[in-house]
Amino acid sequence: MTSDRTRGNKSSEVHGIFQKIAGYYDRMNFLMTLGRHEKWCREVAARVAPAGGGRFLDLATGTGVIALAVARRNPDATVTGVDFSEEMLRRARTKPGADAVRWQHGDAADLPFEDESFDGITEGYLLRNVEDLDRVLREQHRVLKPGGRLVILETCPPSGLVKPVVKWGLRVIVPLLGQVVARDRRSYTYLESSTRAFESPQSIAGALSGLGFTDIGWRKKFFATNVILWATKAN
Repeated sequence: MTSDRTRGNKSSEVHGIFQKIAGYYDRMNFLMTLGRHEKWCREVAARVAPAGGGRFLDLATGTGVIALAVARRNPDATVTGVDFSEEMLRRARTKPGADAVRWQHGDAADLPFEDESFDGITEGYLLRNVEDLDRVLREQHRVLKPGGRLVILETCPPSGLVKPVVKWGLRVIVPLLGQVVARDRRSYTYLESSTRAFESPQSIAGALSGLGFTDIGWRKKFFATNVILWATKAN
């Protein structure tokens, strides 16, 4: 669950965590979602745009699962994958098909791109790890072309009837998996706590609407522990 920020105490902590867990990232995502993670990433890629070229940006690209899915769906497109973890990017560059993506180190709060550069933007597990969510979303709005689509994969704070069970799973199972698989309980304890404390889809939708995005929607996944959100930049 990746992110792209490089400033402040939280940024330093999160950067260190993702540098440490890069080698276990894909395996842990598979286990924590019971194998659903790659399917969600393919859905994100399908929602961002139809085939036919264009320029696409995948933020918090991590090991490149979403960026590679976009490139496979749209081989005529130019796909750029950005992350603030050098180790995550190193792993992404070794994957099959990695040559189809432009991998770039960068900060989602200060994107190194011109205004209205991209036809679509995707991201996976970025927002819950940033220090300034509004700033990060403003940057995405800035570099997205009018009519371009933003598609977000995020964790979702537990709610409803399953809330007690989900909270128990996040508090107990996720750190335990981190200990057994990655030998790193502390990093996955942070990931558990940041999931529980993160914004609801309604809150993110409100922030997107305030920036001028339209056609906003979302679909919850896996007992509402994850969510895919989408929005379009107004023309």
